[in-house]
Amino acid sequence: MRKNVINLLARQLWQDAFRSKVMLIASILILFLLIFSAYSGWENYHDQNLTRDEIQDEVQDSWENNPDKHPHRMAHYGSFALRLKHVLSVFDLGMENFVGNAVFLEAHKQNTVNFSEASMSTGLLRFGEVSLAMLLKVIVPLLLFYLGFATIAQERENGTLKLLIGQGVSRKEIVFGKWLGLWGLSLIFLVAIFLVLLFFVFLESHNSMYFDSLFRYLVLLISYLLFFGVLSAITILVSAFSITAKSALIKLLGIWLLFVIIVPKSLQAMGFYLYPTPSKIEMETAVEHDLMQLGDSHNPDDPHFKALQDSVLLSNNVKDVADLPFNYGGFVMSKGEALSAAVYLKHQTKLYNVYEKQNNLERYSAFVNPYSAIKNLSMAFSGTDFQSFLHFKDKAEAYRFNLAQEMNRLQMELIPNKGKAGPDKISNDYWKQFPPFEYHFLSISDVFKNELISLIALLLWSILAVFGLLRLSTNLKAI
Repeated sequence: MRKNVINLLARQLWQDAFRSKVMLIASILILFLLIFSAYSGWENYHDQNLTRDEIQDEVQDSWENNPDKHPHRMAHYGSFALRLKHVLSVFDLGMENFVGNAVFLEAHKQNTVNFSEASMSTGLLRFGEVSLAMLLKVIVPLLLFYLGFATIAQERENGTLKLLIGQGVSRKEIVFGKWLGLWGLSLIFLVAIFLVLLFFVFLESHNSMYFDSLFRYLVLLISYLLFFGVLSAITILVSAFSITAKSALIKLLGIWLLFVIIVPKSLQAMGFYLYPTPSKIEMETAVEHDLMQLGDSHNPDDPHFKALQDSVLLSNNVKDVADLPFNYGGFVMSKGEALSAAVYLKHQTKLYNVYEKQNNLERYSAFVNPYSAIKNLSMAFSGTDFQSFLHFKDKAEAYRFNLAQEMNRLQMELIPNKGKAGPDKISNDYWKQFPPFEYHFLSISDVFKNELISLIALLLWSILAVFGLLRLSTNLKAI
């Protein structure tokens, strides 16, 4: 293939596109949406993180400024964990508005993560919000299909395709020249959006997050480069195998509807039908049932914990809990906390497995729908996917468990048993020694592991696109 011929054909496609009023109108519209989505995304990210940081500091100050009291009262006083937004959430909102951002942490109980934007907004939020990623995933592909539907079909209708081949231009040069030109058009919008995003990454990323954010940014950039290469190839192939340009346009519009709307929505409904999830009431009832089976650590006459008391007395060779070398109440609370945490973990693991089965339907659909692959990758590397939310929830639960068990340890070591002389409260200096909640985002390696299927699917689509163009270059019909 001659590079100069390929470049000439690509340049010709650009000239034809920029002569069209559609390109001008679309460019102005996308520029307006880019400015709006960048501003609103940045403002939302900055304001939300600023508010959550302030609240987290207030929570910690409130915790540390508690007066001297019994450790178990502090365990029930509890704390809050707030989920911060990743800087790349400016790019892709993902599930950000539909999952909670604050959870109350207290002893013996795992609370849900609350205060999502969707819970405090109207139903209009379900239609989605304009974001930089939405422009690249929904709007630009539609524009790309419109700009490329006539690339080969119309030239065949006009007879110029036969004329090009007759003048010595090879079919391979025609196919790859058109593809390169169309791909280049999509990169105009891609580069514009990613330059804006790069500014936000440099502006907001701190030393601890800089390389993480930059690496995620590069993965997103490469992923979208491949995605638009695939879409450009699909456009060329459909145009080449269509009898008329009009039929090519209809087919491409159908493909867009199938990729972006019909398949994702259908799979979501199918996932819930095949793998139904219990309601919140059903979940809480099942947890309470299992907790009741274990016994009540606050009830000294509970059979399970009465047997535990007898075994502890026997192992320490004493007859009364007052004679134990540690506070028995703190010991019982620590055992009860471990048991209740195990029950919550069992039920949550079952629930997460159901969610995973539902999500896998769409994840594996990436092998037949490139939009699914780029959507999953876009959310994952922007820190706005479901796995990122679960990671936060797990870290918050680990902090809650450690807080409760630390209070139980302090009770065991510093509070005397009933019947023994001594204080029934400890200094608030101990509250200040317990570290505040700090959340670190999911590691890059874990994100890659979670989205391995989507990565493989996107790479396979890229290979298939090149293979399809090569086959087309040998079978392209001039008439």
